[in-house]
This record gives sequence, structure tokens and C-alpha cells, in this order.
Amino acid sequence: MSQDFTPMDSPQRQPGLEHEMDPAPQYMPRYPGSDRLKGKVALITGGDSGIGRATAVLYAREGAKVAIVYRDEDKDARKTADLIEDEGSQSLLIKGDVGDKSFCEDAVRQTMDKFGQLDILVNDAGEQHAQENVEDIEEAQIERTFRTNIFGMMFMTQAALPHLKKGARIICVTSVTAYKGQDLLVDYASTKGAILAFLRAMSGKLAPEGILVNGVAPGPIWTPLIPASFPEEAVEDFGKNAPLGRPGQPNEVAPSLLFLACDDSSYMTGQVLHPNGGTLVGG
Repeated sequence: MSQDFTPMDSPQRQPGLEHEMDPAPQYMPRYPGSDRLKGKVALITGGDSGIGRATAVLYAREGAKVAIVYRDEDKDARKTADLIEDEGSQSLLIKGDVGDKSFCEDAVRQTMDKFGQLDILVNDAGEQHAQENVEDIEEAQIERTFRTNIFGMMFMTQAALPHLKKGARIICVTSVTAYKGQDLLVDYASTKGAILAFLRAMSGKLAPEGILVNGVAPGPIWTPLIPASFPEEAVEDFGKNAPLGRPGQPNEVAPSLLFLACDDSSYMTGQVLHPNGGTLVGG
């Protein structure tokens, strides 16, 4: 099957380049670390930029060693690795497509070879392609969006599970669109709903083993995915319809992923946190 399709025009290509964004997203942690992840190893998919980068740097500040999976954004990935090492930690860059099961297995293998353990899996990699009309969503677009967003999450979790011990964490990044929809992103919102169901199912499956599975459902966050997804005029107004009247920054989401990775969330599984600018969901 051809993987070519034609989404709406946008200022960037998918999955987006953080170093080309103006203004630049805010990714640095806003407070000193307190060793909440000391001795831990995290693997973060989509960790080169956006929420993944902010989470990687925050985890490093809290003492974790961090493996970053990214598709092809070499410059952004190298910057994230430098930021991790500036925090006094160690990084590992792993380039490839999470939609390929064998790559996911290799990524976990590389992480284990480098660090000898895996304690936290953050499934953050994702892509979206805006379409004005549902009839224009091509089969290739649906396949690619699902392969990256949900197939990749399942493949990476399957690869990681043999190495996760009691107390390990799996954190899945879903979206406010799983709860309220998005009429330009019907296939993307569908994958985010699938992620929500996946983390709830996995939480019950792994609870007897003491492995906690939770999620984060961000609202409009200023990441490379935005200029890579929407026309320029939509990008200019992005996030203004949130109750707080602005898009969020990656470093406003990363603390939720830290909470779910550390001992503070030891009595939570199957739950989702909502850093979304005030949109009320689930009521």
C-alpha cells in the first residue's frame, strides 16, 4: 500500500522540528531537582522535542538516565541529549520508527545494553494530519496515524514488559481530543481514544505485578506537532480557545509525567492527568 497522502498545508513537515519554531517552546524545568528518580532508567518515545524533550530534561534533573527514541529529527535529538547531560545524567539516542515492531524491540535492547535496566516507559511518539473533510482522509493516512500512535505504543510496551519489575511505570500520552474530539483530526482523535482504552486495560493486567500504567491527556500545547499539522492561520490562533486563553508549554505538562513516574503516584494506576488549560472533561 502506498504511504503517500495529502494533508492540509502546514508550515512544517511531519513530525515537526523544534529548532525551527518561533517562538521556541519552553522545555526547561522550573525548579531544582530532588532525586525523585535517582537510580532509574527511562525510555521516552518522541523524546527529541516537545513534551518528550521537556520530560526527558526533567527526568534527568530528578536523577534518571534517559534513552530517547526519535524518528529522524537528528538536530533536535542531539540538543535533547545535550540537555540531559547538562543535568549531570546520561543519555542514549535511538533513531527509528516506532511503527516497526522489530525497531521497538531493538530500542529496548539498546537501552538494556547501555543502562542494564528499564524502570519507566513513556509512550509519547505521535503524529497527526489535519483534514477539513472526513471523506478526504485517505487510507494511507489512517494507517500511518494508527501505526505511529497506537501500534507503536503497543509494540514498545510489548518489548519493554519482560524487563519491567515491580514498581515500574508505563506512562501513555493521550490527548484532550480523546474526550472532546477534534473535527480536523478525526483519525488522530480516534487513536488517542484507543490509547486511553489501552492504558486502562493494561493497568488492570499489570496491577498484580506492581507495574503502574497511567496517562496524561494534554490540551493545546506548543510543540512541533502544531506547525507540522495545521495551516499558518490556524497556528496563529492555536490555544486561544482554551479557558486560560493561551496554549500550554511543554514544561507545564512534564511535571504530570514526573508525578506518574515517581513514588508520589504509588497508589494510582489506570488514571489520566489533564494539563489542558482548563477544559473540563470526563464529567
